[in-house]
Amino acid sequence: MLPSAAMTRCPHPSRAWFKAVQPALTSAPVLTLVLALAGCATQVPPPATKPASTPAVQTATPTAPGMTPSDAIATPLPIPRPPSEEVRRAFVVETAAKYGLDEAYIESVLARAQIRESTVAAMSRPAETKPWRDYRPIFITQQRIDGGRAFLAEHRDQLARVEAQYGVPAEVIVAILGVETMWGANTGKSPVLDALYTLAFNYPRTNLPEKIARENQREAFFRDELAQLLKMGKETGFDVATLQGSYAGAMGWGQFMPSSYRLYSVDGDGDGTRDLFNDLDDVFPSVANYFVKKGGWQRGQPVMVRASYTPGAIPLVDSNGEPIHTLETLAQAGYRPLEPVPAGLTAAPIKLDGETDEYWLTFRNFRAIWSYNNSIRYATAVHQLSQLIAAPAEVVAPVAAPAEPAAGQPGT
Repeated sequence: MLPSAAMTRCPHPSRAWFKAVQPALTSAPVLTLVLALAGCATQVPPPATKPASTPAVQTATPTAPGMTPSDAIATPLPIPRPPSEEVRRAFVVETAAKYGLDEAYIESVLARAQIRESTVAAMSRPAETKPWRDYRPIFITQQRIDGGRAFLAEHRDQLARVEAQYGVPAEVIVAILGVETMWGANTGKSPVLDALYTLAFNYPRTNLPEKIARENQREAFFRDELAQLLKMGKETGFDVATLQGSYAGAMGWGQFMPSSYRLYSVDGDGDGTRDLFNDLDDVFPSVANYFVKKGGWQRGQPVMVRASYTPGAIPLVDSNGEPIHTLETLAQAGYRPLEPVPAGLTAAPIKLDGETDEYWLTFRNFRAIWSYNNSIRYATAVHQLSQLIAAPAEVVAPVAAPAEPAAGQPGT
């Protein structure tokens, strides 16, 4: 954690919300921690639009922060090494020019960075490999629901102010923080500088010709995140060599990558700092600001609704998850919502691999959650957890997915 006067405003782990989830923290499998830290608010280049295909429905695919399943490494990994003097020098010159930094400052920070084999190994094994029927129970647990309700009750006034300003429901912010870091309890123990330094110059390679372009893109992404970390240090006054976070370089309660920290973090209490490590007055509006500015969150609109599906009369153009289809078009393609949908909304269908196949229509606000972590399982888990956190305490949280409705029967 960073030293900050705002630490006095950060809830101590002995408070009620932590007590509510403490059993889960002490007895849950290590996988829970890995999956929780796998999500982050990261600036991932948007994927290219795919050609039309049938059926054009997004399916749950395993990912880690900004990753795709093809990033998984099946072959032995080479030992990561520091960049050559030529490559390092080119990075220093480019970063200084792009972000207006002094070369001596960049060199002084890089001198404190270390290459870590553990970072390459972690990035080579994406965590989210489970089907939805197994993924959901990891996050939708009674301990996490109870912890979220306690946290929401403790910070209701702060969250209500943020909701009024940004239009993002308090329970959604609470769910994100619960999934990402268990409300600040597990923000990661990897040195952020080392993680980004390692991935900037040693992103895992498969040596497969069809993956070279993608792997080059990912290494360039982390190289720029390293540069943005250096810029962030100058902007915030943080000693970036002391920051800790995830194996991918995500930081703080909301697990922001450096680019997201710079673009979307908010000084919520006007104290002159944007502290996402200790100051909840900054954390809450920063998460909401990310949803609005990066994800396009729409105030008062739904996230997703269950749907039925039977093959329709027309093929559906693949929108790559973008909610561009009218309900009329979706109906012609065989997708019908099982509950009312506000008039004029457009949607995109997804399919989840539950006990039986689950079809859903997703809206812009689903895409906003999806922008936080490139996984439709993640976005669905956050949404469902938020609903259960907001529900009355006497409501029993469902563990199994809801039964599949009869095909072709729209909701009333």
